[in-house]
Amino acid sequence: MPSGEIQVVNNVVALLDCFSIQQPELGVREAARLLKLSSSTTGRLLVAMKEAGLLTQNQQTRSYRLGGKVLAWAGVYSATFDLRELALPAIQELHHTTQETLSLYVMEGDERMCVERIESSHNVRIVARVGRRLPLYAGSAGKLFLAFLPEERREGILRRTDFKPLTSYTITDPQFLRSELAKIRQAGYAFSSGEWEAEAAGVAAPIFGQDGGIVAALTISGPVQRFTLQVVEQYIHLVTQAAAQISRQMGYTLPSRRD
Repeated sequence: MPSGEIQVVNNVVALLDCFSIQQPELGVREAARLLKLSSSTTGRLLVAMKEAGLLTQNQQTRSYRLGGKVLAWAGVYSATFDLRELALPAIQELHHTTQETLSLYVMEGDERMCVERIESSHNVRIVARVGRRLPLYAGSAGKLFLAFLPEERREGILRRTDFKPLTSYTITDPQFLRSELAKIRQAGYAFSSGEWEAEAAGVAAPIFGQDGGIVAALTISGPVQRFTLQVVEQYIHLVTQAAAQISRQMGYTLPSRRD
């Protein structure tokens, strides 16, 4: 990265650090003084950060405060930190039982991101790194998020999605995917085989937060040849139980049944 671009990044970080609970808003001159930059340079930086969603501007005072994108990042960090701490014992137990790869995904934007993973003990296994981002329309965890999102948000994501085939089994028809998502909501879990990686199969169950919304997806994955019908049925039972346990720890209460 050129030195000029590095300096811009440093200035952005330094400016974000200027905001605090005691000082939630900054004007151009005040920010320039804190950064030891000219008012013109600081003004351009503030406008660029506003356009990127990092800042918002008070139209009356013309001062700036942190924007929604920063709040979203903070939410992802705090949720995944707590979630990983809570989920790890259940994930470890599930790994001990299945000996397959266990993954924990959260949503980030219109994608899913792996925040925890325990690899299979088998020589032949599916390997994917923590931090990897994957689309929502392919794979059990991705479909699970789409299925349990509020309809308006789900439809917005589907409208923005470029349905590129990742394998010959990737679902690229939005209407067919909507039908698949309805079945997932009804069943309470998702299964995929060869959708984002040709030789990979997976079973995923939703983890819900206190407000009842989906906060994560827990998956068991491995090579398709090991995921026979009998094995998949067993894994569905195990992963949904584990996800329900984590959901309860997150404060989620199952809706009361009505006759």
